[in-house]
Amino acid sequence: MVRLLLPALLIIIGPAFCQNLTPGEPAPSKAATPPENSRIFGLIPNNRTSPSLTNYKPLSAKEKFAIARLDSFDRGTVVLAALFAVDGQLTHANPSFGQGAAGYGHAFGTSYADFVIGNYLSEAVYPALLHQDPRYFRRGSGGAWKRLGYSVGQIIWTHTDSDRTQFNYSEVLGNSTAVAISNVYYTDHRGAGDSAGKLGMQLGIDAASNILKEFWPDLSRKFSRKHPSKAAGD
Repeated sequence: MVRLLLPALLIIIGPAFCQNLTPGEPAPSKAATPPENSRIFGLIPNNRTSPSLTNYKPLSAKEKFAIARLDSFDRGTVVLAALFAVDGQLTHANPSFGQGAAGYGHAFGTSYADFVIGNYLSEAVYPALLHQDPRYFRRGSGGAWKRLGYSVGQIIWTHTDSDRTQFNYSEVLGNSTAVAISNVYYTDHRGAGDSAGKLGMQLGIDAASNILKEFWPDLSRKFSRKHPSKAAGD
């Protein structure tokens, strides 16, 4: 599943690249836009996306933990954990888990733990300690390639509570700590190389998530035009 994530993502957002988006190189959108949907494709949690940086207000520590809670205990997160567990079982990623119902239960539990621990560390604990904002701020305008680079760039560079930008310590340290903790329950893969690979994969998944958050309103409008709602009585 993870191996297919990025190719599938390119197929999904491909139509957005073909649209005649606003030319030039504008700064991140300051115009008011409708609130984001709470889920992308009705599945992927979208609780920490902000439509713009207009009238920026920092989050309190309590609000950061609330975002992590919403992302961690969303039904979409449970479904994603279940799907990742299926992929792990099919590929025998962790032989010590075994197969059958017990093996799948073990795989699901560890997969879900990955999401919850990663969410709380990168969206709440480190952002609260380091005064960084865990939200994704959409650019929302400009060329598609500019928006793509902008969305991936937020994995490395993020907003602070003081309305500045700096290296995204919360993302990198949060996921690094989550990987270190996961070595407790992933007994088949505890080496330095395995840990580096898991960290790289998680950063890649988060980058893909940012891309979806950036282009989701465009895709949502496109899908809505293709499937207009029927008028009452038709």
